[in-house]
Amino acid sequence: MRYVETVNDMTMSIKTKYRVMSINKEQTKEWLLKKHYARRIPSISYSFGLYSGINLVGVCTYGLPPSDELTKCCGEENKKYCFELNRLIKNDGLEKNTQSWFVSQSFKLLPKPMIIISYSDINNGHNGYTYQSLNFLFTGTGGSTHEYLWWGKELSSRHINKIEFFDRLKLPYDNNLTIKENFEKVGGKVLPKVPKNRYIYFLGDKRKKREFREKLKYEVLPYPKGDNKRYDTSYNTTTQIQLF
Repeated sequence: MRYVETVNDMTMSIKTKYRVMSINKEQTKEWLLKKHYARRIPSISYSFGLYSGINLVGVCTYGLPPSDELTKCCGEENKKYCFELNRLIKNDGLEKNTQSWFVSQSFKLLPKPMIIISYSDINNGHNGYTYQSLNFLFTGTGGSTHEYLWWGKELSSRHINKIEFFDRLKLPYDNNLTIKENFEKVGGKVLPKVPKNRYIYFLGDKRKKREFREKLKYEVLPYPKGDNKRYDTSYNTTTQIQLF
């Protein structure tokens, strides 16, 4: 009984101390480029801020999945509802469960119905415990099996798998080689990478969620477990004050 009371007290403390609001893309840039481990801007359709008073203490973004095939996870007819929760970052030192509460509050601000896909990156020590606490469905692993490094900066496969990448940087391109071979030839590095854990969540009324679940093409599996590894989020952003 005491444990339940403690958890409830903690949740009430989070509710009274923090609030979640829609923010513009500009407010996310420094957080994503300087504070999040990926260090790049993904596709952003919806972005939300976690506020303590007027201070921005967390950022969450949703965008179009990088793979067209991924958007068909619940059938071709439902691909328009599919979005990826592609970035989630907060300041260190916030109360336990603040991150999962932040995500749950962002759900309330998203249009419905929606199919939300998110990945936890095993390569960076994340098993996806935030998603597990929110009852996301675990559907195995997916995503890129390689890491692309360009002068110390990690790029996604969708950036490399386009000849435009070479044209934009005025790099030579040999049509007799694969894109990966061309990338390595001009100084890039391609390293093997463990696929990420894939989680899925449905927003909408009971009928729509049941439809999504029935058409889900992935098998739902038991949650993976393991030790999480923290990464450095100590960078102090300059865009911490609420913009009106």
